[in-house]
This record gives sequence, C-alpha cells and structure tokens, in this order.
Amino acid sequence: MSKISIVVPVYYNEDTLMDLYEDMKAKILPTIGEYELVFVDDGSGDSSWEIMNQIKAMDDNVHLVKLSRNFGEHAALLAGLSVCTGDCAVTKQADLQEDSTLILEMYESWKRGNKVVLAVRRSRDESRVKVFFANMYYKIIRKLVNDKMPPGGCDCYLVDRKVIEVLERLDEKNSSLTLQVMWAGFKTEMIPFDRKNRDKGKSRWTFAKKFKLVMDSVMSFSYAPIRLMTWVGVFFNIGALALFISVLVEYFTSGTPIAGWASLMCVVLISTGLILTTLGILGEYLWRTLDASRTRPAFIIDEDIKAKND
Repeated sequence: MSKISIVVPVYYNEDTLMDLYEDMKAKILPTIGEYELVFVDDGSGDSSWEIMNQIKAMDDNVHLVKLSRNFGEHAALLAGLSVCTGDCAVTKQADLQEDSTLILEMYESWKRGNKVVLAVRRSRDESRVKVFFANMYYKIIRKLVNDKMPPGGCDCYLVDRKVIEVLERLDEKNSSLTLQVMWAGFKTEMIPFDRKNRDKGKSRWTFAKKFKLVMDSVMSFSYAPIRLMTWVGVFFNIGALALFISVLVEYFTSGTPIAGWASLMCVVLISTGLILTTLGILGEYLWRTLDASRTRPAFIIDEDIKAKND
C-alpha cells in the first residue's frame, strides 16, 4: 500500500496551525490511507513549535522538524522532503489559502502514473496589487526561464520519490524549488484550484523575499541577464559611433563647434550607471558561485521528532 507524506513549512503560523490540522483531519486524513504529516519549523519566533507538539500528541503520524534558524521556505521544504518516508510527498502551505481536498486530487493523479502534480492557481481571492505583481513574476518566468510555467503559477505540488531523490542530489541554494521540480522533466499533470484570501495571521512574505525569489529564479535558470549586458554594450557602442560620426560631419561641413561640458557629463554619467549596473549583475552571479563553492548545507536540523510509525 502506498504512503503519502504531507510537508508543511511553518514560519510564524501559530494562528493557523491547529485550524490547518483540523481541516485536514475533517476532509482528507480519514480517507487518504497511510499518511505522514511533516511539519518543519523554519525558525519561527512565536509559539508555532509548541502547537506543532500539541498536534503530534493528537496524531501518531506527525513528524516534527525544527531548523536551527530561519533558512527560507526553499530550505524548509527541502528539509521536509529529505526526512519524509512516503512513496510521494505533497507540499502544503500553513495559511489555509488552498483547500485541503486538493491533496486528494493530486494523490489520485499520482496513482495514475504522474511523477509530478502541480496545483495551478485558477483564480486568486486577493487584492489587485498582489495579483498584479504575482502575475508579473510568472510572466517573467515564462519569458526568461520556463515557458511551461502556468500563467497563475502554483502554490503547492506533489512529487514522486524519484523526484525527491533528484532534488536532494541537486543540492542548490539561492534557487526556486518549484522551478527545480519543473526542470527535472518527469511526467507532469496540472490541477487547477482557486486560491482563497488569508483569514488569519499575517503574511511574512515580504517584498524583500519576493525580490530575492525573482533574482534567484532568473539567475539560477537563465543566462538572460548576461545576454542583456552584452546587447546593451553593443547598442551603446553603435550609438556612440553614430554620434561621433555625426559630430565630425557637422563640424567639417558647417563649422558647428562640438558641444562641451554638459553633453560630456551626461554621457559620462549614463555610461558610469550602465557599468555599475552590469557589475551588479556580475556580482549576483559571483555571489551565487561563492555560496555554492563553500558547500554549506541549505538547512540545519536542530530537532527531529519522528512519527511513531517511522
């Protein structure tokens, strides 16, 4: 009989954790068969860990993992996948924004032979500003990284044990786990769902984290920024050559004096800005290379309390 692991990254989710468990208990756990709930505390500073232990006392199939500090959702999910024991594993957000019954649909898809099942957002019950920026991110990903990324993106996914083994071998930091799953290329099915608005708790998904995700996604899977630098350099060289020729022609044909200080400073400032920008892009790549070469672990497990059946 197959076993499914449900991996839940936890970061300041004390308001929703018990509700999440009760929701899964009411909707899917009695009918899903053999299961394992893996909660990963990603350095929460609230009472999330205590509530996770309360849930474990209620269910022998709960596996608790506590990281030594906050490593980010990518690392938390990877930590959960590395310790789970199921034949497949599904990621589940702790904010109650996707219905728990979605896991049943994804599990049935896996039983039909799909190694990867993506839960694709069909709609989002959120503010227009959030929807706009989320859609813009996925447009960038489809244009520069992976044209198979669904327009609405995906919140969670189910992966087969073979896919989990591939993710562990990749051992990448500063990356996107979702894009790694899609990059692996296994047989995939997409299941649409409607993302609900958050009713409890405060989102810790800050602008800085969103910006880092964009940078990590593009620079880990695309050479577009480097190629852009090349084309910008070619464009400005052509423009400078054309301007130089036009100035010389005008000077020798009509005697117009060459413009001085103001125009020169504009060119210098624009050129300096472009040089610094391109150096910044190169710096991003160099930092990622340095971070990978140091072979530091993507996460450090402080406590690992296994389920009784493991």
